[in-house]
Amino acid sequence: MRLIQCLHENRLYAALVESEDSVRLADTDTYHLACDAMSSGRSMTEVVESRLTETRLDYAQLVETRRLMPPLTHPDPAHCLVTGTGLTHLGSADARSAMHAKAQASDEDLTDSMRMFKLGVENGKPAAGKVGAQPEWFYKGDGDCVVPPEAPLPSPSFAQDGGEEPELAGLYLIDDNGRPRRLGFAVGNEFSDHVTERFNYLWLAHSKLRVCSFGPELLLDELPDHLEGLSRITRRQETLWEKPFLTGERNMAHSLANLEYHHFKYPGFRRPGDVHVHFFGTATLSFADAIQAQEGDRFEIEIPAFGRPLRNPLTHRAEDDEVEVIPL
Repeated sequence: MRLIQCLHENRLYAALVESEDSVRLADTDTYHLACDAMSSGRSMTEVVESRLTETRLDYAQLVETRRLMPPLTHPDPAHCLVTGTGLTHLGSADARSAMHAKAQASDEDLTDSMRMFKLGVENGKPAAGKVGAQPEWFYKGDGDCVVPPEAPLPSPSFAQDGGEEPELAGLYLIDDNGRPRRLGFAVGNEFSDHVTERFNYLWLAHSKLRVCSFGPELLLDELPDHLEGLSRITRRQETLWEKPFLTGERNMAHSLANLEYHHFKYPGFRRPGDVHVHFFGTATLSFADAIQAQEGDRFEIEIPAFGRPLRNPLTHRAEDDEVEVIPL
């Protein structure tokens, strides 16, 4: 089962994807469907099925009129936290071999990034009931940093780069007892400033404070352990760059459970009612192939199991609000 969210008659609704051409509206949005599921003890699929209306909408028209919204939102964006993990994926066979070869070097010859990757390879998938290695972790922002599918991704004037990161995103709601409840997964573009990050890895935190997008569809079913996707950049309707990518636990150094544990182990991330969007990392970037996206280029990320691709054009903000700290 896959859900989207869309605007219909100036209100936000969840909708069941019935086909490539048609979606069927529920009577409320995804957040309130999830609240219903938690309070009633039913599964999300049961709640969705019980709250579908007879209203069907043309999917392509929703795309064309920019009425698609992220598949999960919080009524108050400040209560949606967007975070992620890096150095989690093994990448292609060649990249994997190269990484493992480097990981055989003595510890004093390893970069900090390689040490982190090596920790994940060695202990990122612990046995049930055990705690594995901590991953790299970063914060992107609250719900205001999330851009809807098909909408432009604005890169700030002070950015040195704006590039895609094709990833899985886990979508969560914290229940009344402070327990994280996973609704499902979506395709994500974690969009970062790779030039800033490359200059010095201590600027990783700065490079991640950018907008992002995920969706358009939320997969409620169990996640396959092997997923093959395609990341593409188009420029003036022509393909500038494209590359396949792999994700799912089989292609990761960490288990999803380990990544989730190391995020939600902090009490501040278990506040009842909060939504969490957590990106799980990637091994495929156009930046690694010396591609620099330009104004108007469109990022397209697709994984067949998630239905319609996630698409967003790039735009540059000419200038940002002047920042002035004024004494009280």
